[in-house]
Amino acid sequence: MNDGKLQTVGQVRKFLEGSEAVEFRGLTAKEKYYWIEEVLIRFKYHLLKRDEKGVIRRYVEKVTGYSRSQVSRLIAEYKRTGRLKKTEYRRHRFPRRYTPSEIELLARTDELHGWLSGPATKKIMEREHEVYGHAEFGNISRISIAHLYNLRRSNTYRNTTRRFVKTKPNVSRIGERAKPDPKGQPGYIRIDTIHQGDINSLKGVYHINAVDEITQWEIIASVERISEAYLVSVLEGMLVQFPFIIRGFHSDNGSEFVNHVVAKLLNKLLIHFTKSRPRHTDDNGLVETKNGSVLRKNLGYAHIPQACAESLNQYHDDYLNPYINFHRPCFFPVPVIDHRGRIKKTYPYEEVMTPYERLRNVPRAEGYLRPGVTLEKLGTIANQMSDNQFAERMVSARSMLFQQITRFAIRVA
Repeated sequence: MNDGKLQTVGQVRKFLEGSEAVEFRGLTAKEKYYWIEEVLIRFKYHLLKRDEKGVIRRYVEKVTGYSRSQVSRLIAEYKRTGRLKKTEYRRHRFPRRYTPSEIELLARTDELHGWLSGPATKKIMEREHEVYGHAEFGNISRISIAHLYNLRRSNTYRNTTRRFVKTKPNVSRIGERAKPDPKGQPGYIRIDTIHQGDINSLKGVYHINAVDEITQWEIIASVERISEAYLVSVLEGMLVQFPFIIRGFHSDNGSEFVNHVVAKLLNKLLIHFTKSRPRHTDDNGLVETKNGSVLRKNLGYAHIPQACAESLNQYHDDYLNPYINFHRPCFFPVPVIDHRGRIKKTYPYEEVMTPYERLRNVPRAEGYLRPGVTLEKLGTIANQMSDNQFAERMVSARSMLFQQITRFAIRVA
């Protein structure tokens, strides 16, 4: 407060009447007390007449914002002690019953015994004092069980001990963590999902790729979303497209397959459900290689709107799936033991064949087929066109499909 120009009671009276300007600045409570003391000393308050004292009181009230009774109390304190000092507020605190060293005893006891329950820990500290005569436990052993838990949350306790709790994984009981063993029999499929990209925060269509481990018979389908409402009906349609009975169903640990709805469907069809094991990245390697070599090669990586899933499925059923299984040769491994005794997979040219040809070469293949499906019927489908003729039809249909998708994307945008 810069009020050095005010030196007489008359000047103060003029200030109160509003005839003279004064500079103000924000004052803290401590600064207000110091300023009031300085004003009372400057104007020699104890020597002033009664009316002059009233002027000084009103001046102090106006500048500090204090009430009349507060100003009277402060002036009375100044007259009694000769000075004004802000009384520091001290919050009431209950006395500490347990010292830091006793809290450390509690923390040490918890560490040694593996953080038992409150009653068990209290009993141990009582035995330390009463049975074994350790006097330092005398006070802490009388702690209430409720307050024992309070001390475990205190900073002293936490700074003394460190308790680490491992993250507990949410164990799913759906499916068996195992690598399927088809024993040379068709009907054990590997399945995976592929996303067809986003654009402008719009999700693309999802593809489902299922491959039989023995014959590499492959069925591809598309869905708008991979939620259960869209997935289950498509899965049912895919399973019946395989010419043989499905006995095994293997996926990674994604929630689109590892859920109760899919598990219920597979149980109804008596299909053994397995899922990939931790630290075994090749458990689902077959279908993942097919994702790139077959699906991505035919459909690419560009965004396809979700609404085009139905058109894609029509293309898969009429062209892509028949082409893959009847007209596209695959490599089939032949295990060979090398000079070190290790099993090595080789891919001889004699084993390059289509999935249909591989199925036909499986011993007793007729015993694995679905009711109503025969090798003769499958052969009729395979021999309707040559490989090049069918591939030419498929390429033409794919070109028309992508033109349709492009027109739809432009219209939506």
